[in-house]
Amino acid sequence: MADTNNIDALSFELDSLTLTAMACGNKNQQPVLCLHGYLDNAASFLPLMQQIAQERNLLPDKYVIALDWPGHGHSDHRSLGAHYHFFDYVSDLVALFSLNNWPAIDIVAHSMGAMVASAFAAAFPEKVKSLTLIDSFGFICAPVEQTTKQLRQGILSRVKSVKSNRTFTEAAVVKARMQVSDLKVAHAKLIVQRSLIEVKDQSGNISAVGEASALYRWRSDPRLRTVSPYRLSLAQGQQLFSDIKCPLQLIYGDKGMDMVAIGLARFSSGMNNLITTKLSGGHHVHMEQTEELAHLLSNFFSGIQTSV
Repeated sequence: MADTNNIDALSFELDSLTLTAMACGNKNQQPVLCLHGYLDNAASFLPLMQQIAQERNLLPDKYVIALDWPGHGHSDHRSLGAHYHFFDYVSDLVALFSLNNWPAIDIVAHSMGAMVASAFAAAFPEKVKSLTLIDSFGFICAPVEQTTKQLRQGILSRVKSVKSNRTFTEAAVVKARMQVSDLKVAHAKLIVQRSLIEVKDQSGNISAVGEASALYRWRSDPRLRTVSPYRLSLAQGQQLFSDIKCPLQLIYGDKGMDMVAIGLARFSSGMNNLITTKLSGGHHVHMEQTEELAHLLSNFFSGIQTSV
């Protein structure tokens, strides 16, 4: 288990659900909001927070907040009958900013979180001071000719989505997660531990912490795994992305997702506010290269302050 002595646990009471988060730094300073990827959670930013806690001269004027998206981590699931539409995450951010009366702040976002943050920055530029995208650039788009097929697949996937009562050992879940990602064991454990809830045995007892035979079930909402009934067309995605006017930084792994190269080809045309940095690592490069990431963020934020 990671050392979380310097990590704050936060919760935000929105109108319809409670969102949870992890944070580090001085809470009286300006927030930096970190947004995780699909089926991850706030713990994917734990290595970065631990790096910042070790090097106290890094980001001393920032309060780093890593959010659990709805249905992920410890955050509430969406209400009965609701689903996880892409643009609803943008609405969640609007509500979160309103609740906290945040001014324009810096956002650091990975994978799906980067796509949501990009849409948010385009539609609500007054709320985003800068945007750092991690191993993600642009949006997942589909040809307009596939609209009907996408709708059918999305609706049918909802019919098939059922809550599972299956239980697992932590080791089994970590192994399964590593089979569908490039995560290292330690990083997979961080994410998995925040995604699981321990189940009681027949006598109503919970196993001792760390016991290898302890059983868990997923905290995450099974509806997250349904297929989206719609996709943006490429033209829609390009128009949306072109409206990002804040300073923009892309940090990606040399062994990361192909979507980064595809996204740069499709969405970077005409952008004069983009800085790109390639690091050694995979899709979760922000967990692998925390020292380099922390310094890149510090330099990026300082550069923005200087130019203002």
